Amino acid sequence: MSLRVSGLRADHHREPLGLGTGTPRLSWRVETAAADWVQSAYEIAVRDADGAESTSGRVASAEQVLVPWPAAALASRERRLVRVRIWGVGADEPSPWSEELAVEAGLLDTGDWTAAMVGPPPQPLDADGPAVLLRRAFELPSDVVEARLYVTAYGVYEIELNGRTVGDHVLAPGWTSYHHRLRYQTYDVTGHLTEGANAVGAWLADGWYRGRLGFGGGRRAVYGERTGLLAQLEVRCADGSTHVIGTDDRWRSASGPITATGLYDGERYDARLERPGWSSPGFDDAGWNPVEALPFDPARLVAPDGPPVRRTEVLRPVAVSTAPSGATLLDFGQNITGRLRIRVQGPAGATVTLRHAEVLQDGELYTRPLRQAAARDEYVLRGGGAETWEPRFTVHGFRYAEVTGTASAEDVEAVVCHTDMTRTGWFECDDPLLNRLHDNVVWSLRGNFLDVPTDCPQRDERLGWTGDLAVFAPTASFLYDCAGLLTSWLADLAAEQQEIGTVPFYVPWLELLGPAQPAAVWGDVAVVGPDVLHERFGDTGILRAQYPSMKAWVDQVAALAGEHRLWDTGFQFGDWLDPAAPADQPAAARTDPHLVATAAHADSARRLAAIAALLGEEADHARYTAHATAVAEAFSDEFVTPSGRLASDAQTAYALALTAGLLAKEEQRERAGHRLAELVRVDGYHVSTGFAGTPLICDALSSVGADDTAYHLLLQRECPSWLYPITMGATTMWERWDSLLPDGRVNPGDMTSFNHYAFGAVADWLHRRVAGLAPAAPGYRRVTVRPRPGGGLTRAAATHDSPYGRIAVAWRRADGRLDVDVTLPPGVTATVELPSGAPAEIGSGHHAFSCPFRDAGDDPSPVPVVHPFAPPTNG
Repeated sequence: MSLRVSGLRADHHREPLGLGTGTPRLSWRVETAAADWVQSAYEIAVRDADGAESTSGRVASAEQVLVPWPAAALASRERRLVRVRIWGVGADEPSPWSEELAVEAGLLDTGDWTAAMVGPPPQPLDADGPAVLLRRAFELPSDVVEARLYVTAYGVYEIELNGRTVGDHVLAPGWTSYHHRLRYQTYDVTGHLTEGANAVGAWLADGWYRGRLGFGGGRRAVYGERTGLLAQLEVRCADGSTHVIGTDDRWRSASGPITATGLYDGERYDARLERPGWSSPGFDDAGWNPVEALPFDPARLVAPDGPPVRRTEVLRPVAVSTAPSGATLLDFGQNITGRLRIRVQGPAGATVTLRHAEVLQDGELYTRPLRQAAARDEYVLRGGGAETWEPRFTVHGFRYAEVTGTASAEDVEAVVCHTDMTRTGWFECDDPLLNRLHDNVVWSLRGNFLDVPTDCPQRDERLGWTGDLAVFAPTASFLYDCAGLLTSWLADLAAEQQEIGTVPFYVPWLELLGPAQPAAVWGDVAVVGPDVLHERFGDTGILRAQYPSMKAWVDQVAALAGEHRLWDTGFQFGDWLDPAAPADQPAAARTDPHLVATAAHADSARRLAAIAALLGEEADHARYTAHATAVAEAFSDEFVTPSGRLASDAQTAYALALTAGLLAKEEQRERAGHRLAELVRVDGYHVSTGFAGTPLICDALSSVGADDTAYHLLLQRECPSWLYPITMGATTMWERWDSLLPDGRVNPGDMTSFNHYAFGAVADWLHRRVAGLAPAAPGYRRVTVRPRPGGGLTRAAATHDSPYGRIAVAWRRADGRLDVDVTLPPGVTATVELPSGAPAEIGSGHHAFSCPFRDAGDDPSPVPVVHPFAPPTNG
């Protein structure tokens, strides 16, 4: 039997260099052709730099995801090689050893840092600042054996050694709650250095640290008025000597060719101001300014939990047109987050101007939805030959670009930028509109997972709104390995929460409209986020790390609800962006915001009770279980009639009550289910829910056996619906269902984004209910395969690269039968529940099933639209 261990990894890192822990957890996958294979034991061997190896010995365990570190903890800078072998049930002989994985710790103690935070002279604060250059020359006595560069910044940076760029990160070190946590990066720069003369240089710009952030004009210098660089280069030479070249008073600073750069307004680059050779040895920096030391606390430094932002794709224009104004317009065919790269040639001083927007109107670039984000880049040519340029320290959300100046359309391409997560989930069916919908969800995730999970990537906002992530986390966790990014973001959430006393509306927090205050669904991400990461990635560690934050949130809301257990005080977003809400009152939903708040609180308390039990916190388990029960009873007393009608006779109210288990009696659930289906029909199968209800509506219908109604809702093409934007050419999810009106004009509202992932949360239902692939145990160790075809679809499939390996479910139907194929990796089991027949329990390998099936959607008649005033019928 062929058996091998593959995919060995440390925690959630694809590149385990500069780890922030000395005891990284280990995961691996198993490859074997044997059906129903189950691991019975493993052995982990750890080898140090001297070749000494220690092993765990044979450990009787089926665990293979986030297994505890088996050896002495790594010290700062220490590198070890790890390998694994495994035994199957009943096997006497193990598998071959896996390939070795090199893991290396970063700087784990504050005392490891000898460098100082240094910066250029103060810069004006009334506009986007320039990118300043910093440099230092140094000598090495012999060949370099090993070199590491540890670096971070107040602002954003790019590092060069001997004229070569180090790494491929974009907007490093990223955006964290800087006054609590500042990430540093570790680079292997052994190949960048040489014996003798060397030089290190850095570009340093405002970024999130000092640049403008937020809407309504935003704020500048949220974290500080001075940009700074902290860099520590550690070199070991062939002669046995070691050298530390850190930022200190020997560094020099000067202006460079980037004369202004900001995340919202764009970048201006004057190539005539370039300083050739500035980051190479031998450059004369006598005229440069001395740097100044800045206050800095190394206790804030943390290593990354996940991958950096990178350039992930390059797109060419799919169409070129001339606007009525005479401007050249490029259409890249896809709404993205990133920037343009141009190749130009012309006289010195000629300027190329690049403007960006998501949509056109009247044949022109339409920038009003950007509000106070100029999204404008300028390049001034040096002259004398071909020149290539891409902005360094800005990104834009756009599909269309206007190019004026000497650049021609064939010399412009779009560079996609986002956190470089691994894609893990796919969905496909025979309806091209649904496939496009799913693609749009993926693109909106890519556009908004730019170091933090933002609401939108284009206008003067781009904040880590908690409500968006609360509803979208399950979808995101299926589509991409976002565990590292969200682990970091949740750590910031906990830090902000502890300081300001509540979970703010967005993380990192900056005050724009007033002090932070608690709001349901938004604040509930403190519980929902870790719970989803545990469910989808099998990470119990995130639960333990966030446990104080989860408790603080639930306890705070419990105190606000008081003895009557109803959260009916204070501001609430409620069912934000209900389609019936006036454009200028997005919180004016059909569902009572206090009903939404109380339901969300009950759900968080229930989740927290289960988490407490998992963590062995028995007293908390009992307390939160009792509290969740009491809140559910209070909800029922206040909002539910004995027959199952809700005080807010709206779809979101029923969806919340059904999915959160707030209807105690079966007859109440049945009546509520009937009423929900009734309301969907009365509303003409149009989406009639906002942020709180839209992620739940299809699941709520499925939970009461109304899959056909859910499919009618899903496949509606008239606005408001999921497919209406597709019919209007959307390539990402929209903030409003009618961001583009049927006449092709942009919604006149002030809050109109064409790249918002929240309403894409329906993709999780596509994965679980349409394709039929749902997690049933943490990390997909067990799955439920329960496809429920409908809507006239004849085939669908979902694939997910789980922590254990690839899981695939595909079905097709024809001639009155449903055929289902299931593939499971070793370590995963499944319960298969087809529309008819008894459930089946299966293990790893490929399995095929079939059953009789006929879809109500086979009726070719169009989706019925019921007039809102027509008498309702029973569902």
